[in-house]
Amino acid sequence: MIRDAAREFAQNELLPGVIERDEKQHFPDSLVKKMANLGFMGIMVNPKYGGSGMDTISYVLVMEELSKVDASAAVIVSVNNSLVCYGLEAFGSEYQKQKYLTKLATGELIGAFCLSEPEAGSDATSQKTSAIDKGDYYLLNGTKNWITNGGRADVYLVIAQTDKEKGSHGINAFIVEKGMKGFHVGPKENKLGIRGSDTHTLQFNDVKVPKENRIGDDGFGFKFAMKTLSGGRIGIAAQALGIAQGAYELALKYSKERKTFGTEISNHQAIAFKLADMHTEISAARHLVMKSAWDKDQGKNYDTSSAMAKLYASKVAMKQTVEAVQIFGGNGFVKDYHVERLMRDAKITQIYEGTSEIQKIVISRSILKE
Repeated sequence: MIRDAAREFAQNELLPGVIERDEKQHFPDSLVKKMANLGFMGIMVNPKYGGSGMDTISYVLVMEELSKVDASAAVIVSVNNSLVCYGLEAFGSEYQKQKYLTKLATGELIGAFCLSEPEAGSDATSQKTSAIDKGDYYLLNGTKNWITNGGRADVYLVIAQTDKEKGSHGINAFIVEKGMKGFHVGPKENKLGIRGSDTHTLQFNDVKVPKENRIGDDGFGFKFAMKTLSGGRIGIAAQALGIAQGAYELALKYSKERKTFGTEISNHQAIAFKLADMHTEISAARHLVMKSAWDKDQGKNYDTSSAMAKLYASKVAMKQTVEAVQIFGGNGFVKDYHVERLMRDAKITQIYEGTSEIQKIVISRSILKE
């Protein structure tokens, strides 16, 4: 039911304007409200906080269907769900849940997760952004970049260094509201792909963050970031899976319509073998993504399975979108056929929520402990 609802929405609502949104870098404001009405902005959140109360597998199904058509819309859903809502529901205080989560889960507010920095990337232990304890508030200073939903968000979860001498134990996570004095949103990034999503650099200049806006105990920020990112990888893996599946479906359909040398190109073994490889590798990626979602739903440790899913699904997305463009030939280079956009969108899945190399570090550390 949830898969069909997401598929219908993607085909009927996202598809008609997706090329224009990509070209003009338009954030899909009205479509985000519609996704909120369908319960997509808080899929996994407990209904008592305004969410849909569904499991991670349901979330993955939604992400795949949305990403087949519009990865920009899908990443808005992904960040709000697996980074912001999950982080607050799992680790926030009841006060924070009532004030922020209830509105984020219903889509009344949009969230952003702020870890990456110009010099630190996604390395939570090398944060330059500082949060100095001033008694009843923290004084926040620093810069965050590549922040999805950066200009449209209302609530920002910011990772910052409170005590550098304590290393990873001196890091905290804070809830920052748009409009706080000293908080500035920089220019929008002009990106290769997912151009409909809103990506900005953020600057914090002596921003006073109330003590009650710190998430968890003092020094909990590193663990918060690591656990939240593990869930985020499931969402990005599902996004990569959807991009690959979307490209495959377009290529399969085109191969049955396009004729060369007197027959449909699907009858040429070169094309048929490409389609066979695409279908096989996408199916393998789907199993990894579903396994990581199942691990999370079962209360198992999903750090490794989510890293494996993200690593492999992002590779598959990049490879199969390139193959789809090849199957389309010259038409694959034309925007009207969608596959060139899917190819551009696929690349980011290998970068955000940690590059492929970071996923390999997570995986190798796990297997070397065995």
